[in-house]
Amino acid sequence: MWFDDRIEVTNPGGPFGQVRDDNFDLVTDYRNPSLAAALKGLGYVNRFGRGIGRVRAALERNGNPPAEFQVDDSSWAVTLRRVV
Repeated sequence: MWFDDRIEVTNPGGPFGQVRDDNFDLVTDYRNPSLAAALKGLGYVNRFGRGIGRVRAALERNGNPPAEFQVDDSSWAVTLRRVV
């Protein structure tokens, strides 16, 4: 959802496989590895497991506050705030 001061992204699917709330930014696992590989082969994914790091670096580079992650067994959410 878009707000004047932030963007909130939510996903009703919780962590999968080896991914937990304490390692979600370090471990990659897939519910459908065949689909993941197909998307990579089609060019929609250039490298697995680097999105969170890229977001953190971009926010820091832009002077934004760090991303706020909320991860539990049944969902995850991230809030990206703008500088006010």
